[in-house]
Amino acid sequence: MSAVPVASVVSAPRAVVPAPAGPGPTPAPGAPREAQADAHQVRSFTRSLNRSRQSLTRADRPRTFALGGREWDLLDEVFAPVYSPSTGVGLDFLGLNDPRPADTDSREAAVTTAFAPDVSGRRGSFLEIGCGTGVIAVTAALAAHGPVVACDISPQAVENTVRNAERHGVQDRLRAVCGDLFGGLDDGERFDTVFWSSNYVLGPADYVYESVHERAYVDTGYQAHRRYLEEAPRRTTASGAALLHFSSRGDVALLHRVAAESGRELRTLAACLVQEGEYGNDLVEHLLFQILPAPPSRRA
Repeated sequence: MSAVPVASVVSAPRAVVPAPAGPGPTPAPGAPREAQADAHQVRSFTRSLNRSRQSLTRADRPRTFALGGREWDLLDEVFAPVYSPSTGVGLDFLGLNDPRPADTDSREAAVTTAFAPDVSGRRGSFLEIGCGTGVIAVTAALAAHGPVVACDISPQAVENTVRNAERHGVQDRLRAVCGDLFGGLDDGERFDTVFWSSNYVLGPADYVYESVHERAYVDTGYQAHRRYLEEAPRRTTASGAALLHFSSRGDVALLHRVAAESGRELRTLAACLVQEGEYGNDLVEHLLFQILPAPPSRRA
């Protein structure tokens, strides 16, 4: 898959503003203290862990929810897309919120056309890591990706994905497996698209998770990201794409360093700024990276 221009992605009901050219909203060391404090709060791992715990115990946590024009089941102990815009942004990045042919002259079409179907209407095989409720994987199956495999470390998330595949009639085209990153897959499986909307908040390397649900929010020492960066390109077909949905809640500069240490290069395919107001009022940049082999001259 060739690179596409950086695009701002606009999709209700999230409050999205166009992403500026150049680096994201993380302030430089010499920026005003208020800006640095805001960035630190956005990236706070303790705050993200609190968000994880609150989303499990909220009195208004629903059993079903609407996203992408469809209804979805939500089981206990599973990441709730209603409290975070990341799943909806992922749908936008992949061109799945509106799988109809897009106006290829528009900025919003940049991501969609990168995943356009071939002449037969097929969009290729699709692997989602960290599938949660299965919204993205199921929508990919509905949008003519196939076969589709959805993987999650949480057994409850795998069950949730199976239920939503059955709800939307794609259980014959989607397989849900339980495993840590690629641990639930056969050795020889390869995909046209490999996608992870990651747990981009950086936690201390020695932090011990109190629940599987916390893994959806925080990655300790970016250990999972390092493994994904190393292995995802090996899980693609010859012409496939290994993709990573990240955000400024994480440490973008560190992610690039980890990629370089792993012999990888990150190419930005899309970016958007989202005003996230569920647990505060944070302006967060969401990014879609393609993971590529680093040129020999840049390898760490």
